Amino acid sequence: MTRTPRPAFGTFVFFTLALGLATYFTFAAVQGDFGLFRRAEIVAEADALQKQLTHVQQEVVRMENLTQRLSDNFLDLDLLDEQARSVLGMIRADEIVIR
Repeated sequence: MTRTPRPAFGTFVFFTLALGLATYFTFAAVQGDFGLFRRAEIVAEADALQKQLTHVQQEVVRMENLTQRLSDNFLDLDLLDEQARSVLGMIRADEIVIR
């Protein structure tokens, strides 16, 4: 009795399934919620937020300086004059306004 070789269907299914899983996990590692592209987005967002934080901290330092200069203990008359004229919309007699 001669036996005819059967196609290796089980082997074909195994390798097809293995290739499908490898493809899925590779895709998930690159573009998934925790993948490389998402990590790059998070790093870029963190850099932008760090720059924004630096800008806000500089603005806070500037505002603290102005507040300290207008306090009762330390009064900068030039700054007070500038703020009063800005609020009241007035100019000094020696100033020229160009609109």
